[in-house]
Amino acid sequence: MDDDIKAALAAMGFGMPRAMTALGGGVSCDVLAVDLADGRRICVKRALSKLRVAADWRAPPERAQAEVAWIRFAAGIEPGWAPKVLGEDRARHVFAMDLLPWPVWKDELLKGRIDAAFAAQVGAALARIHRESARSDIAAAFANQAQFHALRIEPYLLFTAERHPDVAPRLRAIADGVANARLGLMHGDVSPKNILVAPHGPVFLDAECACCGDPAFDLAFCLNHLLLKAVLNPKRAGQLLAAFAALKDAYAPDPALDARAAALLAALLLARIDGKSPVEYLTADADKDFVRRMAKAMLLRKPLCLDEVVSYWRDNSPSP
Repeated sequence: MDDDIKAALAAMGFGMPRAMTALGGGVSCDVLAVDLADGRRICVKRALSKLRVAADWRAPPERAQAEVAWIRFAAGIEPGWAPKVLGEDRARHVFAMDLLPWPVWKDELLKGRIDAAFAAQVGAALARIHRESARSDIAAAFANQAQFHALRIEPYLLFTAERHPDVAPRLRAIADGVANARLGLMHGDVSPKNILVAPHGPVFLDAECACCGDPAFDLAFCLNHLLLKAVLNPKRAGQLLAAFAALKDAYAPDPALDARAAALLAALLLARIDGKSPVEYLTADADKDFVRRMAKAMLLRKPLCLDEVVSYWRDNSPSP
Protein backbone atom coordinates (compact mmCIF):
# COMPACT_ATOMS: atom_id res chain seq x y z
CA MET A 1 0.00 0.00 0.00
CA ASP A 2 1.11 3.57 -0.71
CA ASP A 3 3.04 4.87 2.32
CA ASP A 4 2.04 8.49 1.60
CA ILE A 5 -1.67 7.63 1.55
CA LYS A 6 -1.29 5.53 4.70
CA ALA A 7 0.42 8.45 6.44
CA ALA A 8 -2.39 10.78 5.34
CA LEU A 9 -5.02 8.38 6.64
CA ALA A 10 -3.24 8.27 9.99
CA ALA A 11 -3.00 12.06 10.09
CA MET A 12 -6.74 12.30 9.41
CA GLY A 13 -7.46 9.90 12.28
CA PHE A 14 -8.54 6.86 10.28
CA GLY A 15 -5.75 4.50 11.37
CA MET A 16 -4.24 1.73 9.25
CA PRO A 17 -6.50 0.69 6.36
CA ARG A 18 -7.32 -2.94 5.68
CA ALA A 19 -7.19 -2.47 1.90
CA MET A 20 -6.93 0.19 -0.78
CA THR A 21 -8.22 -0.17 -4.35
CA ALA A 22 -7.49 2.29 -7.15
CA LEU A 23 -10.59 3.69 -8.83
CA GLY A 24 -10.40 4.47 -12.54
CA GLY A 25 -11.14 7.58 -14.53
CA GLY A 26 -8.84 10.27 -13.20
CA VAL A 27 -5.85 11.81 -14.98
CA SER A 28 -5.11 14.51 -12.41
CA CYS A 29 -5.41 12.60 -9.14
CA ASP A 30 -5.01 9.26 -7.43
CA VAL A 31 -8.49 8.16 -6.36
CA LEU A 32 -8.85 5.13 -4.11
CA ALA A 33 -11.55 3.16 -2.36
CA VAL A 34 -10.22 2.55 1.15
CA ASP A 35 -11.47 -0.14 3.51
CA LEU A 36 -10.99 1.00 7.10
CA ALA A 37 -10.39 -1.19 10.10
CA ASP A 38 -13.80 -0.24 11.56
CA GLY A 39 -15.59 -1.65 8.50
CA ARG A 40 -16.29 1.62 6.72
CA ARG A 41 -15.38 2.11 3.04
CA ILE A 42 -14.42 5.64 2.02
CA CYS A 43 -12.96 7.46 -0.97
CA VAL A 44 -9.51 9.07 -0.72
CA LYS A 45 -8.13 11.48 -3.30
CA ARG A 46 -4.59 12.81 -3.81
CA ALA A 47 -3.77 15.57 -6.32
CA LEU A 48 -0.87 14.91 -8.71
CA SER A 49 1.72 17.47 -9.77
CA LYS A 50 1.97 16.00 -13.29
CA LEU A 51 -1.21 14.86 -14.97
CA ARG A 52 -1.51 11.53 -16.75
CA VAL A 53 -1.83 12.74 -20.34
CA ALA A 54 0.42 12.56 -23.40
CA ALA A 55 1.28 16.28 -23.26
CA ASP A 56 3.46 17.77 -20.52
CA TRP A 57 0.72 19.09 -18.23
CA ARG A 58 1.52 20.16 -14.70
CA ALA A 59 -0.60 21.84 -12.04
CA PRO A 60 -0.20 22.85 -8.38
CA PRO A 61 -1.27 19.99 -6.08
CA GLU A 62 -2.65 22.59 -3.64
CA ARG A 63 -5.79 22.43 -5.77
CA ALA A 64 -6.98 19.70 -3.40
CA GLN A 65 -7.77 22.49 -0.93
CA ALA A 66 -9.83 24.29 -3.57
CA GLU A 67 -11.83 21.12 -4.18
CA VAL A 68 -12.59 20.65 -0.49
CA ALA A 69 -13.65 24.30 -0.22
CA TRP A 70 -15.99 23.98 -3.23
CA ILE A 71 -17.55 20.79 -1.86
CA ARG A 72 -18.22 22.47 1.46
CA PHE A 73 -19.67 25.55 -0.25
CA ALA A 74 -22.03 23.51 -2.43
CA ALA A 75 -23.06 21.28 0.48
CA GLY A 76 -23.84 24.41 2.48
CA ILE A 77 -26.46 25.28 -0.13
CA GLU A 78 -27.83 21.75 -0.60
CA PRO A 79 -26.14 18.85 1.24
CA GLY A 80 -27.07 16.32 -1.43
CA TRP A 81 -25.17 18.10 -4.20
CA ALA A 82 -21.69 17.00 -3.06
CA PRO A 83 -20.13 14.15 -1.11
CA LYS A 84 -19.39 14.71 2.56
CA VAL A 85 -15.74 15.57 3.33
CA LEU A 86 -14.50 13.24 6.08
CA GLY A 87 -10.95 14.49 6.55
CA GLU A 88 -8.17 16.54 4.98
CA ASP A 89 -4.37 16.37 5.02
CA ARG A 90 -3.24 19.57 3.36
CA ALA A 91 0.47 18.82 3.69
CA ARG A 92 0.09 15.74 1.47
CA HIS A 93 -2.68 17.20 -0.76
CA VAL A 94 -5.00 14.36 0.28
CA PHE A 95 -8.59 14.35 1.46
CA ALA A 96 -11.23 11.75 2.29
CA MET A 97 -14.92 11.77 1.45
CA ASP A 98 -17.94 9.51 1.26
CA LEU A 99 -17.76 6.74 -1.34
CA LEU A 100 -21.13 6.98 -3.05
CA PRO A 101 -22.89 4.14 -4.89
CA TRP A 102 -24.69 5.92 -7.73
CA PRO A 103 -23.93 5.67 -11.47
CA VAL A 104 -21.86 8.27 -13.30
CA TRP A 105 -23.84 10.45 -15.72
CA LYS A 106 -21.25 9.94 -18.49
CA ASP A 107 -21.75 6.18 -18.33
CA GLU A 108 -25.51 6.61 -18.52
CA LEU A 109 -25.22 8.88 -21.57
CA LEU A 110 -22.82 6.52 -23.34
CA LYS A 111 -25.28 3.67 -22.77
CA GLY A 112 -28.03 5.72 -24.42
CA ARG A 113 -29.90 6.42 -21.19
CA ILE A 114 -30.54 10.12 -21.81
CA ASP A 115 -32.85 11.83 -19.33
CA ALA A 116 -33.66 15.44 -20.13
CA ALA A 117 -35.27 15.85 -16.71
CA PHE A 118 -31.98 14.96 -15.02
CA ALA A 119 -30.14 17.40 -17.30
CA ALA A 120 -32.57 20.06 -16.11
CA GLN A 121 -31.74 19.21 -12.49
CA VAL A 122 -28.05 19.71 -13.29
CA GLY A 123 -28.78 23.10 -14.82
CA ALA A 124 -30.94 24.23 -11.91
CA ALA A 125 -28.35 23.16 -9.34
CA LEU A 126 -25.52 24.92 -11.18
CA ALA A 127 -27.56 28.09 -11.48
CA ARG A 128 -28.27 28.20 -7.75
CA ILE A 129 -24.63 27.56 -6.82
CA HIS A 130 -23.55 30.33 -9.16
CA ARG A 131 -26.18 32.76 -7.88
CA GLU A 132 -25.26 32.19 -4.26
CA SER A 133 -21.56 32.60 -5.02
CA ALA A 134 -21.99 36.07 -6.51
CA ARG A 135 -20.81 37.80 -3.35
CA SER A 136 -17.76 39.75 -2.26
CA ASP A 137 -16.05 37.11 -0.08
CA ILE A 138 -15.87 34.49 -2.86
CA ALA A 139 -13.11 36.31 -4.75
CA ALA A 140 -10.77 36.07 -1.75
CA ALA A 141 -11.84 32.59 -0.66
CA PHE A 142 -11.33 31.14 -4.15
CA ALA A 143 -8.43 33.20 -5.50
CA ASN A 144 -7.09 30.16 -7.33
CA GLN A 145 -6.28 31.86 -10.63
CA ALA A 146 -2.84 30.23 -10.99
CA GLN A 147 -4.38 26.78 -10.55
CA PHE A 148 -7.20 27.54 -12.98
CA HIS A 149 -4.73 28.82 -15.55
CA ALA A 150 -2.67 25.61 -15.26
CA LEU A 151 -5.69 23.31 -15.37
CA ARG A 152 -8.01 25.05 -17.82
CA ILE A 153 -6.83 28.25 -19.51
CA GLU A 154 -3.46 27.01 -20.78
CA PRO A 155 -4.22 23.34 -21.66
CA TYR A 156 -7.64 23.98 -23.17
CA LEU A 157 -7.65 27.46 -24.69
CA LEU A 158 -4.09 28.69 -25.14
CA PHE A 159 -2.62 25.34 -26.22
CA THR A 160 -5.42 24.99 -28.77
CA ALA A 161 -4.79 28.53 -30.01
CA GLU A 162 -1.21 27.58 -30.82
CA ARG A 163 -2.45 24.71 -32.97
CA HIS A 164 -5.05 26.80 -34.82
CA PRO A 165 -3.57 30.18 -35.81
CA ASP A 166 -6.66 31.03 -37.90
CA VAL A 167 -8.80 31.34 -34.75
CA ALA A 168 -6.02 32.02 -32.24
CA PRO A 169 -6.94 35.71 -31.61
CA ARG A 170 -10.53 34.71 -30.83
CA LEU A 171 -9.43 31.89 -28.51
CA ARG A 172 -7.01 34.16 -26.67
CA ALA A 173 -9.67 36.82 -26.24
CA ILE A 174 -12.06 34.24 -24.77
CA ALA A 175 -9.29 32.99 -22.47
CA ASP A 176 -8.56 36.53 -21.28
CA GLY A 177 -12.25 37.08 -20.56
CA VAL A 178 -12.44 34.06 -18.27
CA ALA A 179 -9.08 34.77 -16.63
CA ASN A 180 -10.03 38.34 -15.73
CA ALA A 181 -13.64 37.73 -14.61
CA ARG A 182 -14.61 37.76 -10.94
CA LEU A 183 -18.35 37.13 -11.27
CA GLY A 184 -18.88 34.00 -9.20
CA LEU A 185 -17.59 30.57 -8.27
CA MET A 186 -16.62 28.19 -11.06
CA HIS A 187 -16.46 24.46 -10.37
CA GLY A 188 -14.26 24.25 -13.47
CA ASP A 189 -14.92 20.63 -14.45
CA VAL A 190 -18.67 20.20 -14.74
CA SER A 191 -18.46 17.17 -16.99
CA PRO A 192 -20.84 14.19 -17.02
CA LYS A 193 -17.92 12.07 -15.78
CA ASN A 194 -17.95 14.16 -12.60
CA ILE A 195 -21.68 13.99 -11.89
CA LEU A 196 -23.40 11.08 -10.16
CA VAL A 197 -27.03 10.27 -10.95
CA ALA A 198 -28.50 9.99 -7.45
CA PRO A 199 -32.20 9.42 -6.69
CA HIS A 200 -32.47 12.97 -5.36
CA GLY A 201 -30.63 14.55 -8.32
CA PRO A 202 -27.04 15.35 -9.31
CA VAL A 203 -24.01 14.93 -7.06
CA PHE A 204 -20.99 16.95 -8.26
CA LEU A 205 -17.46 15.56 -7.93
CA ASP A 206 -13.90 16.65 -8.83
CA ALA A 207 -14.00 20.37 -8.13
CA GLU A 208 -10.22 20.76 -8.07
CA CYS A 209 -10.41 23.57 -10.68
CA ALA A 210 -12.66 25.66 -8.40
CA CYS A 211 -11.94 29.36 -8.78
CA CYS A 212 -13.67 32.72 -8.68
CA GLY A 213 -14.23 33.66 -12.30
CA ASP A 214 -16.99 33.42 -14.90
CA PRO A 215 -19.80 30.92 -14.16
CA ALA A 216 -20.44 30.78 -17.91
CA PHE A 217 -17.44 28.47 -18.07
CA ASP A 218 -19.25 25.77 -16.08
CA LEU A 219 -22.37 25.99 -18.22
CA ALA A 220 -20.36 25.78 -21.44
CA PHE A 221 -18.13 22.99 -20.16
CA CYS A 222 -21.10 20.75 -19.40
CA LEU A 223 -23.10 21.54 -22.54
CA ASN A 224 -20.00 20.83 -24.62
CA HIS A 225 -20.08 17.17 -23.61
CA LEU A 226 -23.67 16.74 -24.74
CA LEU A 227 -22.76 17.97 -28.23
CA LEU A 228 -19.69 15.74 -28.42
CA LYS A 229 -21.72 12.69 -27.44
CA ALA A 230 -24.19 13.55 -30.20
CA VAL A 231 -21.29 13.12 -32.65
CA LEU A 232 -20.41 9.78 -31.12
CA ASN A 233 -24.02 8.54 -31.18
CA PRO A 234 -25.89 10.29 -34.02
CA LYS A 235 -28.94 8.06 -33.53
CA ARG A 236 -29.36 9.66 -30.11
CA ALA A 237 -28.47 13.17 -31.25
CA GLY A 238 -32.06 14.40 -30.94
CA GLN A 239 -32.28 13.24 -27.33
CA LEU A 240 -28.89 14.74 -26.49
CA LEU A 241 -29.87 18.08 -28.00
CA ALA A 242 -33.11 17.93 -25.98
CA ALA A 243 -31.00 17.36 -22.85
CA PHE A 244 -28.83 20.32 -23.88
CA ALA A 245 -31.92 22.51 -24.15
CA ALA A 246 -33.34 21.25 -20.84
CA LEU A 247 -30.10 21.99 -18.98
CA LYS A 248 -29.77 25.44 -20.55
CA ASP A 249 -33.43 26.35 -19.92
CA ALA A 250 -33.27 25.23 -16.28
CA TYR A 251 -30.12 27.29 -15.78
CA ALA A 252 -31.91 30.25 -17.44
CA PRO A 253 -28.84 32.37 -18.26
CA ASP A 254 -29.25 36.07 -18.75
CA PRO A 255 -28.35 37.29 -22.28
CA ALA A 256 -24.82 38.36 -21.35
CA LEU A 257 -23.96 35.06 -19.65
CA ASP A 258 -25.63 33.16 -22.50
CA ALA A 259 -23.40 34.91 -25.07
CA ARG A 260 -20.24 34.23 -23.06
CA ALA A 261 -21.22 30.58 -22.61
CA ALA A 262 -21.85 30.19 -26.35
CA ALA A 263 -18.40 31.58 -27.20
CA LEU A 264 -16.77 29.37 -24.58
CA LEU A 265 -18.67 26.36 -25.86
CA ALA A 266 -17.28 26.86 -29.36
CA ALA A 267 -13.76 27.21 -27.94
CA LEU A 268 -14.11 24.12 -25.76
CA LEU A 269 -15.39 22.01 -28.65
CA LEU A 270 -12.14 22.67 -30.48
CA ALA A 271 -10.12 22.16 -27.30
CA ARG A 272 -11.58 18.71 -26.71
CA ILE A 273 -10.24 17.68 -30.11
CA ASP A 274 -6.88 19.45 -30.24
CA GLY A 275 -6.13 20.60 -26.68
CA LYS A 276 -4.08 18.78 -24.06
CA SER A 277 -7.08 16.73 -22.92
CA PRO A 278 -8.92 15.43 -26.01
CA VAL A 279 -12.02 13.32 -25.46
CA GLU A 280 -11.10 9.67 -25.66
CA TYR A 281 -14.26 8.45 -27.38
CA LEU A 282 -14.04 10.43 -30.64
CA THR A 283 -11.45 8.50 -32.62
CA ALA A 284 -12.64 8.70 -36.23
CA ASP A 285 -10.95 11.40 -38.31
CA ALA A 286 -14.30 12.33 -39.88
CA ASP A 287 -15.83 12.99 -36.46
CA LYS A 288 -12.85 15.08 -35.35
CA ASP A 289 -12.92 17.11 -38.57
CA PHE A 290 -16.65 17.73 -38.15
CA VAL A 291 -16.17 19.10 -34.63
CA ARG A 292 -13.27 21.28 -35.81
CA ARG A 293 -15.37 22.76 -38.64
CA MET A 294 -18.33 23.41 -36.39
CA ALA A 295 -16.24 24.94 -33.63
CA LYS A 296 -14.37 27.28 -35.96
CA ALA A 297 -17.54 28.38 -37.74
CA MET A 298 -19.14 29.23 -34.40
CA LEU A 299 -16.02 30.99 -33.12
CA LEU A 300 -16.26 33.36 -36.06
CA ARG A 301 -20.00 34.01 -35.58
CA LYS A 302 -20.47 37.04 -33.35
CA PRO A 303 -22.68 37.53 -31.49
CA LEU A 304 -23.68 33.93 -30.77
CA CYS A 305 -26.20 32.54 -28.29
CA LEU A 306 -26.79 29.01 -27.04
CA ASP A 307 -30.04 28.58 -28.97
CA GLU A 308 -28.13 29.42 -32.15
CA VAL A 309 -25.51 26.82 -31.24
CA VAL A 310 -28.20 24.13 -31.07
CA SER A 311 -29.80 25.23 -34.33
CA TYR A 312 -26.48 25.41 -36.14
CA TRP A 313 -25.46 21.99 -34.79
CA ARG A 314 -28.77 20.39 -35.80
CA ASP A 315 -28.75 21.96 -39.28
CA ASN A 316 -25.19 20.88 -40.09
CA SER A 317 -24.92 17.46 -38.46
CA PRO A 318 -24.74 14.49 -40.81
CA SER A 319 -27.73 12.17 -40.90
CA PRO A 320 -27.44 9.10 -38.65
